[in-house]
Amino acid sequence: MPQPPVPPVCVWSGDDARRLLRVPDPDADKRRRGVVALRAGSDAFPGAAVLGVEGAWRAGAGYVHYVGPRRAADLVLARRPETVATGPDSGSVRADAWVIGSGTDATSRTAGETAALRLLLSGADPVVVDAGALDLLPATAPVIATPHEREFVRLRAALGLSTLAEEVLRDAPRRAGVVQETADALGATVLLKGATTLIAAAGAGTVLAVSAGTPWLATAGTGDVLAGVIGALVAADRAAAAPTPLAELAATAAWLHGVAGRIAAGVGAGAEGRPIVALDVAAALPAAFARTRAGDVGLSENDGLAANDDRAENDGLAQRGNDDDDQIQEVPE
Repeated sequence: MPQPPVPPVCVWSGDDARRLLRVPDPDADKRRRGVVALRAGSDAFPGAAVLGVEGAWRAGAGYVHYVGPRRAADLVLARRPETVATGPDSGSVRADAWVIGSGTDATSRTAGETAALRLLLSGADPVVVDAGALDLLPATAPVIATPHEREFVRLRAALGLSTLAEEVLRDAPRRAGVVQETADALGATVLLKGATTLIAAAGAGTVLAVSAGTPWLATAGTGDVLAGVIGALVAADRAAAAPTPLAELAATAAWLHGVAGRIAAGVGAGAEGRPIVALDVAAALPAAFARTRAGDVGLSENDGLAANDDRAENDGLAQRGNDDDDQIQEVPE
């Protein structure tokens, strides 16, 4: 079967990310900094809601609204009381960007939930589509789809695209080609997570590549944090009436997430790093934001210590109202 053409690949840098990270102006208010709404998490996997909300707040959202089941909402509020939380039948919610699907399973989704998600996907607001909502694509709303590799293969099958051999996904130029092909078929932006994250927009012809992270990021829940970060950056951009291409905002979010992972893991200056969990990555996002804005993405010893101190405090907060060891995780394969 013919392979898609290999597109040009642009390596997304700290300089590229810096110009898209917004600092509040003196007249800013919470809504002008961007409103993110998340319809994510479930009774089975409420931790994804906590992680997505945390990622959105830590990446600079001015206002975060969580819509979901009571168990997940309680955990969100215990962790981040700044959040507005409402039930899944609460009616319309105004937001600059939505994040949907993290921590949900399409096979157990109710008809009512499906209808609510389809309504979002037929609207005008940008939607970050993750995990258990990827089966609802394609859509007419502006979409950033964020599959990992197995979800990407399933998404391509649903779109009627060719089955991918393992060697295609392992070969960098051909991997970029199939990401662009998928974005074109979807009519949307696709972010394929990996050691090098690739982002392609429909019709763009150039794939963006982000390699800011560390293998320590390969742990449950970090994708949920990333979805929240993307939502925050898109919301800030739209609230400022600055129609930056979604692919560039997604690449900037991936950069910020990767640098946060390096800070949390203590990677840099010859250090091989240490194990982390997803909340560690979220806790390091403000430091990653500041370093990227300053044009300094190196890691100092103090950064690693600060991330550890914040993690210790946050772990204590996270334990309240959460007795299950498996709360903070993504839906397993």
